[in-house]
Amino acid sequence: MNHLRVFLVTAVFLFTAQTAFAMPDSFADLAAQESPSVVNVSATEMVRAPQMVPMPMPFGGPNSPFNNFFQQFYNNRLPEERHSLGSGFIITSDGEILTNDHVIRGAQKIMVRLTDGKEYKAKVLGKDSKLDLALLKIDAKGLRPVKLGDSDKARVGDWVIAIGNPFGLGQTVTAGIISAKGRVIGEGPYDDFIQTDAAINPGNSGGPLFNMQGQVIGINAAIYTRSGGNNGIGFAI
Repeated sequence: MNHLRVFLVTAVFLFTAQTAFAMPDSFADLAAQESPSVVNVSATEMVRAPQMVPMPMPFGGPNSPFNNFFQQFYNNRLPEERHSLGSGFIITSDGEILTNDHVIRGAQKIMVRLTDGKEYKAKVLGKDSKLDLALLKIDAKGLRPVKLGDSDKARVGDWVIAIGNPFGLGQTVTAGIISAKGRVIGEGPYDDFIQTDAAINPGNSGGPLFNMQGQVIGINAAIYTRSGGNNGIGFAI
């Protein structure tokens, strides 16, 4: 009886260890399960069009009566729209969404698109530039919120997946491991980033970093790059 008990305990331990550490056969089930909770965020900011050429000096020199005319013509340029794209994830079934502050900073209009193609105008409930976090709200019901995990329990070497909207291409899933924890990258007074080699590119900002239990343990926020694209070094809050 004792031998049987020892065998069963050993078998359970080996199965648990293999499940915890072995490379997954596929991330497809996890991606399919969590993708509906991830959204695309489009922010529109009105900015004054840049002056492409220097204001000419009218005939007659700086005291010319035409100065006021030229000054008004060049200073009254119509504002133009500047668009930025990012990601976010649903945290309540009635439409609260978490993203990065830098995704929506300065925006006069914020649109959120779900995986089913529906679009909603979002309002900002709160934001913190030092934490680089923003909380949005859309008028929707019956949404699927993510499960929030404990990033303190994540370990270097654990498998993770990132879901987001890189380069505005639409929802994309990438996978990798946690490369390091507690990274300080000079992004603010509360630097404490998870470093991952899961591909993160412009447009992924604000998207979730999931562990293999389908829990969000980070918010993809920054990359280290010299080319503008992914170099295998991404950072999540």
